[in-house]
Amino acid sequence: MALTDAQLSDARRFLGYQALGTTMAANENQDLVYVRFGMVTMSLYERLTTLSASEESTLISVYLNQISTLETAILGTSDNLDTDQAAVWVHNKNEQRDRDRLFDSWRRRMCGFLGVDPGPGLGNGNVRVIRG
Repeated sequence: MALTDAQLSDARRFLGYQALGTTMAANENQDLVYVRFGMVTMSLYERLTTLSASEESTLISVYLNQISTLETAILGTSDNLDTDQAAVWVHNKNEQRDRDRLFDSWRRRMCGFLGVDPGPGLGNGNVRVIRG
């Protein structure tokens, strides 16, 4: 089993790293993000493409699928922006902030699962980018 291109792209995005686009091949030699595991250094691409079958399964079912759902829920908060109260229902004025925090919390958990520092898109991450 191997992660699909869409899953690799989502993983990279949720970890807080930039898109690769089509201007360069995505492989272990050309990824700009490198990760250290003790004495071992590998690219983010290599890390994501060398997971065991059980690690891939966990990444997909526990992290990618759930984080995608959380992201979609954030987009749905705009549905209630025009209503403060309807009958007994009262709008949570902090809904988007709360959902953003939950979303980012799970993204950071995924970073921990993979042993990768959060990228610049996740904020407050200690990023080690080696260009060469």
